[in-house]
Amino acid sequence: MTTWLASLMQLRSKAVPAVLVTVAEIQGSTPREAGARMVFTADRQFDTIGGGHLEWRAAQIARAMLEGDVSPLPAQRKLERIALGPSLGQCCGGVVFLAFERIDEQAAAVLHELEQHWRSGTDIWRALPLDNAEPCRLYEIDGEACDLAGPDHGLHAMQFRDVRKTYVTRDSFGRRWLLDLCRAHQPQLVLFGAGHVGTALVRVLATLPCRVIWVDEREDMFPDDLPPNVRVEATDVPNAVVDLAEPGAYFIVMTHSHALDQQLTERILKRQDIAWFGLIGSHTKRKQFEHRLLDRGITQEQLNRMTCPIGIPGIYGKEPASIAIAVVAQLLQLWELRFQQGAGKTKALLATHSLDGGA
Repeated sequence: MTTWLASLMQLRSKAVPAVLVTVAEIQGSTPREAGARMVFTADRQFDTIGGGHLEWRAAQIARAMLEGDVSPLPAQRKLERIALGPSLGQCCGGVVFLAFERIDEQAAAVLHELEQHWRSGTDIWRALPLDNAEPCRLYEIDGEACDLAGPDHGLHAMQFRDVRKTYVTRDSFGRRWLLDLCRAHQPQLVLFGAGHVGTALVRVLATLPCRVIWVDEREDMFPDDLPPNVRVEATDVPNAVVDLAEPGAYFIVMTHSHALDQQLTERILKRQDIAWFGLIGSHTKRKQFEHRLLDRGITQEQLNRMTCPIGIPGIYGKEPASIAIAVVAQLLQLWELRFQQGAGKTKALLATHSLDGGA
């Protein structure tokens, strides 16, 4: 789970007042994209919307909201236009529209449902009214309200379906809404091995948009404080987990046993629907596995789908953290390619909802 949602869940459990800041829309060059979020309390902050003077200004506004009377609307929600020019000392030159919302008791149920969608890998929309103090609403990805018994808020399904990104719009009554697309932890990554490198990998993956199934025979190897986007499979038959993974899953094998690595490699390569498979090891290990697996009926075409060694070139440290960073960087490259599809269409659709156009 990303830091902003995890922090809000923890803060609400302790009744600590907080303000959620969301990048509602951007124009020109900006440090973060629409949908980036961070959380402010009176003395702490979580996640980031780009750092520098932008966050300094956001902190000023958020903490003024926390200090003020909660009854007037500006103390609960506001939309601020911030130019990233000389006045803020940032050279980006673009414009950022920030939505500020004070998180109250009413938000607890919404946060809980958001977390459930995150764990299940399901995208969902947050619909936040900006011109009144009504509660935030959740909508399924196709624009259907999660609360079907709720009132008609004047939002149409096409406002959710046609724009696949956080933005500000107006409903049929002319009221402004922040429609915040909360992408779930995707894609799915199946990680075999809870050793030092596997543990270092999970620490990094915990902050990224993915869902991790972490597999090992040794239950005592898993830490107690698992990130919310990580699910453990402590099993004596790790091979079976290969078949349970969803189509398009990513696999990494780094167990304590070369024999088990080979069994898992064979089983993974027999699947026709994997997105990527990485095996930890040297070029020598790859050659050994290729020779053995060819004898077991795995084809050269299947072997070509195996990445070994793993990690981006140029990082050669053997420390667990170094290996983890190199491997996660490789995954991020793959995931960027995966999510580029449809980006051009989204950009064109967002242009029709520009804030300068009166949205």
